[in-house]
Amino acid sequence: MDTKVVAICGSMKFAKEMIEYTKELETQYGWCVIQCVYELDPTKISTEELDRVVSAHWKKIDICDAIFVVNVGGYIGASTQKEIDYAKSLGKEVIFAFNLKDTKSFDKMF
Repeated sequence: MDTKVVAICGSMKFAKEMIEYTKELETQYGWCVIQCVYELDPTKISTEELDRVVSAHWKKIDICDAIFVVNVGGYIGASTQKEIDYAKSLGKEVIFAFNLKDTKSFDKMF
């Protein structure tokens, strides 16, 4: 089994799914997952806290082997697309949770 360090990326509207994938990737694949969900209710995070979390997230992409994009229904928002572009610019592997043409995908993982 190939151990990877992956950063979870995706819209916060998929926070529950990101938590589920984090568990699955660690328990079933032995990957080290750098998660990004700190609160399921976004109204409980201040603007200052959010700014710090976003800044830290870019560093997570810097240090990971790959990003794991939780793209439920194929949805990728503008922020997530920037993360994908950044990861690709660094030569990182980009893995999508749901099937996209010409990509590595974990479609039907559950």
